[in-house]
Amino acid sequence: MSFNKVILVGNITADPELKQTPNGVMVTTFSLAVSRKFTRAGEQPQTDFINIVCWRQTAEFVSRYFTKGMPMLVCGSLQTRTWTDQNGQKRY
Repeated sequence: MSFNKVILVGNITADPELKQTPNGVMVTTFSLAVSRKFTRAGEQPQTDFINIVCWRQTAEFVSRYFTKGMPMLVCGSLQTRTWTDQNGQKRY
């Protein structure tokens, strides 16, 4: 049995981009800036930039009601992807 649930709270870094797949499915992508809770003494707070993908009605909702800088809570599953770019380099 496996369990993959992620809850992130952060701020949207740019306006979500709504697109449509060739099959007509709506999809939006955006990045969420999530501050790390703990820092060592004397260190600057650190932020992670997490790429988010939403599908169908959720994609339309996010693109309609959210803009750059707004706070957002995202609940979903975490997936990683790899691909090979035009120069033959493996990307993550």
